Amino acid sequence: MAHPGSTRYDSAARQLEQAIARTGAAARVAVGLVAVVAAALGAVPPVSVAWLVPMLAVDVVWTALFARLVWRKELLPTWLAAGDVAITIALCLSQRHLVAREALEDGASWIAGLVTMTIIVAGVAWPPKVAVPTGLAVSGAYLVGARLASPPQDVSITLGTHVVQILSIVVLMMLLRRSAASADAFLRESARREITLMVERLRREDELRQVGSIHETSLHTLTMVGLGTYDEPSPTLRGQAASDLSALEKLRDTPRAAAGSIALDALLDEVAERVTGLEVHRSLMPETVPGEVAEGFARAVTEALTNVARHSGVHQAELFSSRRDGEIRVEVADEGRGFDQDRLPPDRFGVRGSIIDTMRSLPNGGAEISSGGQGTRVSLWWRP
Repeated sequence: MAHPGSTRYDSAARQLEQAIARTGAAARVAVGLVAVVAAALGAVPPVSVAWLVPMLAVDVVWTALFARLVWRKELLPTWLAAGDVAITIALCLSQRHLVAREALEDGASWIAGLVTMTIIVAGVAWPPKVAVPTGLAVSGAYLVGARLASPPQDVSITLGTHVVQILSIVVLMMLLRRSAASADAFLRESARREITLMVERLRREDELRQVGSIHETSLHTLTMVGLGTYDEPSPTLRGQAASDLSALEKLRDTPRAAAGSIALDALLDEVAERVTGLEVHRSLMPETVPGEVAEGFARAVTEALTNVARHSGVHQAELFSSRRDGEIRVEVADEGRGFDQDRLPPDRFGVRGSIIDTMRSLPNGGAEISSGGQGTRVSLWWRP
């Protein structure tokens, strides 16, 4: 999902711009080819071949550039629209050398079609404050060229038509872009809430893991009761039972995993913000991944940052992500005292379970931890 804000997704505004750019470019290609054919068929005196051939050659080249845009599914660049405007204005001012007088008087000029298409392209490429004066400039050039080619011609109807075209495309684009912006705002808020829910669930699970040590589990309590350790009412037993019940209530109330795709960079950014006692320097690449993959990364990063805060002896860490050869990698690094993995106590479940096992449980996922006197680096990866 790329765009302003803390969450990233497949922006509605970007999708709109891509769709409009391809549609407008395809229409410009069609009109450009029709114009070339119409100009060649209508090349009768006083049309000048010396003027017509180079002008059509330039139009064909520019039409090919629009065709390339359609093929490559790119956004409409400003320079392409600006070049189209310049070419159309030059064609308009040269009408007396390019269009037969009969075609001008009948309103069947091949240049008239290019004028309309250029107005549309300008409306698609630029905001109203640029598109409106540009459209008026193109319309003005067409009217001047028409009067030079045929002085008696009435241009008032043509002027009115062009003004309507300019206003129509500008208003249409304003409405479409406003709607896309509203959709993006909704998506950003939805993504933010989804990420907050996931982070909160991970936080609660971490609390439960801390509470659920071997000395505090409900299973341990029931075992002690079954062995007859408590053969009469005991305040200690009541307190332990209350603690166990509280832990079970937390487990019941833990939010479930969100479905769908998650902006991984936004999720990890939220995770880093919630770590206490640690300043996390982040460099996160925009990336959207399936929900279960995002959760795996978040769980592992949460544990890695928590370990830095608790055991490294430093108050700073680095969190960064990248994509290498199609593989998404996330790394947590610190310059603390490190530890010896071979001598890791059995109760340090977080390193093995929340980091290594979590990532290895993902298809095509994995984790590696390197630690020593220069600090610790936790490397996580997943391949789509």
